[in-house]
Amino acid sequence: MKGPLKMAKALTANSTIGAWLDHPEGGAALGQLLAAAGTDPSTLAPIRSLPLQQMVELSQGRMPQSVVDELVLAVNGGVLPDDTDSGAWTEQITPGRFAGRTVIVTGAASGIGRATASRIVREGGRVIGVDITADKLDKTAADLGGSFVAVAADITRPEDVERIVAAAGDRIDGLANVAGVVDDFSPVHETSDAVWEKLFAVNVDGVFRLTRAVVPAMLAAGRGAIVNVASEAALRGNAAGIAYTASKHAVIGMTKNTAFMYGPRGIRTNAVAPGGVATGMAPVNQSEFGRDRTGPHLRLIPQVAMAEHLAASITFLLSDDGVNLNGVILPSDGGWSVQ
Repeated sequence: MKGPLKMAKALTANSTIGAWLDHPEGGAALGQLLAAAGTDPSTLAPIRSLPLQQMVELSQGRMPQSVVDELVLAVNGGVLPDDTDSGAWTEQITPGRFAGRTVIVTGAASGIGRATASRIVREGGRVIGVDITADKLDKTAADLGGSFVAVAADITRPEDVERIVAAAGDRIDGLANVAGVVDDFSPVHETSDAVWEKLFAVNVDGVFRLTRAVVPAMLAAGRGAIVNVASEAALRGNAAGIAYTASKHAVIGMTKNTAFMYGPRGIRTNAVAPGGVATGMAPVNQSEFGRDRTGPHLRLIPQVAMAEHLAASITFLLSDDGVNLNGVILPSDGGWSVQ
């Protein structure tokens, strides 16, 4: 005897793209939308695990919120369904986890940096939010409120690093080195001095200078947590061009040495290695040679993460929940590194 039939969950904006594609009506509606844009559902394979809502941000203005709202209404007979059990991952905020603490977050105006800053603020912390893009930083400050202190700065400039530390004050409990730039996927024979120098100035020298600047305050307090954002390209050679790959390998080296040097003094230093992340940061003028070589490997990315997924990993390592972790390189990549 067959068991009772299960009722299919209603599709909402927070239902995963995979759930939409696998649903008879949802798949048809989404397929029509993609066809009108000249593409097909296969292009969504890397982001099947993300909520449909995320497509608004990923489209960078090409898909307005109204389109998502109309899709939800269309597959639910014009009725907005209950959204409490969509099946999509949601942040689980831990109230007070960063209470009384000051954390510097670079790249705080967008992407992983903004998501990290937002989570720390919502968990009771004070964030010194650093970004080179002043207008976006001001918007972030307006959204996050008084616990977010905006510092428009270029981490490659020593005088700007001094301003960042001054804004934090005498107490610096944590540092999240998130800011970074990508290369053009060029191999060594095509890489210009300008690309190499820019990548190392931001991804290596900036991380080095800001870390050097905050360690004295942490030593005086006898405690602190530093989290560097490396990359899947720090673990392999087939995920980017030579400049980005080399710069992120350098981040791993800085992480391990800093962890070794200061671990006995109460300062923990770890890194996360993201895989594909939906941040809108993408290489331009890509090398055809480099893309031809890396393309087949990049298509093996298990899934693209949201910035909030990375923020969950970063804040875990920054918080006391990471008490026994020092010198760890955490691949927050959906399992890409095990392939």
